[in-house]
Amino acid sequence: MDKKAIPSKNTLHERNRHRDRYDFNALVKTCPELKPFVAVNKFGDDSIDFANPNAVKTLNKALLQHFYHIDFWDIPDGYLCPPIPGRADYLHYAADLLASTNEQQIPTGKKIKVLDIGVGANCIYPIIGTKEYGWTFVGSEIDEIAVRAAKNIVEVNSSLKNAITIRLQTVKSDIFKNIINKEEHFDLTICNPPFHASAEEAMAGSQRKVRNLGSKNYVKPVLNFGGQHHELWTTGGEIAFISKMITESKIYSNQCFWFTTIVSKSESLPAIYAMLDRAAAVDVRTNNMVTGNKITRIVGWTFLNAQQQKEWRKS
Repeated sequence: MDKKAIPSKNTLHERNRHRDRYDFNALVKTCPELKPFVAVNKFGDDSIDFANPNAVKTLNKALLQHFYHIDFWDIPDGYLCPPIPGRADYLHYAADLLASTNEQQIPTGKKIKVLDIGVGANCIYPIIGTKEYGWTFVGSEIDEIAVRAAKNIVEVNSSLKNAITIRLQTVKSDIFKNIINKEEHFDLTICNPPFHASAEEAMAGSQRKVRNLGSKNYVKPVLNFGGQHHELWTTGGEIAFISKMITESKIYSNQCFWFTTIVSKSESLPAIYAMLDRAAAVDVRTNNMVTGNKITRIVGWTFLNAQQQKEWRKS
């Protein structure tokens, strides 16, 4: 992985549990609530209507219950209900990134601490990361309703209680400030930033998505995956958000090993690389994630030199 050439992939990560087609019989057996949404599609396969937000939400419940043994999962109406396979991919590639500076061994267990910027009401990244690798998580969020929902998921599931902490970001313009405590250290930070630059751009993207799913109601689409405005768009789009993230990451250069973010648009990469050069990042890594027809990128950077990385591993 390097910042000059991004390798092309056409499958989910090899450790992703969701590489195969959904086994709806098994999912319904685990989560009977899914059954009313399952029907045979035009190709003769069991499926759900992915344009129906209730069907998508119930599928997520079933996947989390079946693969990750989550007893309870729910989100408020209108909040982001992310596709789980893609979220899992990010964490598996992030695990590979940690392994790349750990003698190719993926570090596991509670001593590995991860910060999820914008955890959302869904709490998906901490759930998967805790279940797959045993990591502990701090999730930050600017939305008080989302914070309450994520905390509720953690509290109700006993396996998550001592592994995930949710913190409210009280200064909405800040990213790491007010979240990372003075003596706190993180092996990894992750973020799936809002990538649209305006409400109009977000609506146009939603219309394209719903049209591609075959819905005729794409002028005023019902968002199948939901999302509050701060989850979908921000002034200046993803470049502005990631620029702020890079600037703040420099402040915490000795408290975090790897900073990472998803980059949705390939045309954003040159500006992001230029910002990382100006910030004097020691190492920058990029990798592609391919989910269906969508390609996104993970960009990771560290300010630690080889000796500092060695000392971090020892500690």
